[in-house]
Amino acid sequence: MSDIKKIKDEFLLKLKENLDSNQVNQIKTDLFGKNGVISSKFKQLGKVAEQERKKFASDLNSVKDELQNLITSKINDIETKEINQKLEKEKIDITLPERPFVQGKIHPVSQVIDEISSIFSEIGFSVKEGPDIENEYNNFTALNTPDNHPARDMHDTFYLDEKKELLLRTHTSPVQIRTMLNDKPPFKIIAPGRTYRSDSDQTHTPMFHQVEGLHIDKDINMGHLKGCLNYFIKEFFEVDKIKMRFRPSHFPFTEPSAEVDIGYEIKDGKIVIGEGDKWLEILGCGMVHPNVLKNVKVNPDKFQGYAFGIGIDRLAMLKYGINDLRAFFDCDYRWLNHFGFDPIDVPTNYRGLSR
Repeated sequence: MSDIKKIKDEFLLKLKENLDSNQVNQIKTDLFGKNGVISSKFKQLGKVAEQERKKFASDLNSVKDELQNLITSKINDIETKEINQKLEKEKIDITLPERPFVQGKIHPVSQVIDEISSIFSEIGFSVKEGPDIENEYNNFTALNTPDNHPARDMHDTFYLDEKKELLLRTHTSPVQIRTMLNDKPPFKIIAPGRTYRSDSDQTHTPMFHQVEGLHIDKDINMGHLKGCLNYFIKEFFEVDKIKMRFRPSHFPFTEPSAEVDIGYEIKDGKIVIGEGDKWLEILGCGMVHPNVLKNVKVNPDKFQGYAFGIGIDRLAMLKYGINDLRAFFDCDYRWLNHFGFDPIDVPTNYRGLSR
């Protein structure tokens, strides 16, 4: 018993010292490890006289339990102390000013593309896309554009090779060609995207955005075209009625062709769409030329349809009062912060297209 008491007193004294977790774990190993003091005493149990064995084992277990409980408590106290010290050092000072937070804005062009897509999706159009780099056939030949047409000149088109076989598309009409070559009629699509022409001033830039529409089916006529555009213009400008007129024009890929004007007036220095006696051209359109249908293996005696092209940047300028197209591409955050849209302000026909 004296040996057991001596061991108990020795290690109780050690455990009362100011120890770290490593030192406590070392004491635990010295006591209960494979060759620890307590473990060794248990191994000697068989050598103790039979009449003393029961009491020896009872005293040894008692010391073992007491020391184990003390070690566990000591480890818990050390861990709690370390956590509290860490929290004290790493605590957040809530009196500090918050970090500056700058919320991004949706560009007016992106917003208008979403608005246009939302409107046309309501009347059955799907959205198609195509590459910015096009071949000459899709961009000109398939669209019934003759070899001597001014659009083919170097000063109007960005060609990418000397043979003039690759170019930056001058409109999104090649998407219509790709769609008709890959599928079978009927077709009812819009194709928004970037287009490129060698032009630059207050209302023109070398890169701009267009959306073109195509509807090919049996028995499609100019009445369908007028109804479609009338619906779109009213929905886009969010007005109940619109004054619209078709002026005869010429495009190689449509016959007959027309320019579409809408009525407007100036109030307090702003353009008001749908009222007044002044006219503003906003898009070109027409019935798809039979030669275009033949070039994409569609029988013009069985199918016909209409097509239209609209400048997205121009629509954004008219609707949101932006007077210089070049500002769209200046990357000026102050401008974008003024004309931009909230990222969660997704346009829908049900809750409104714009703020």
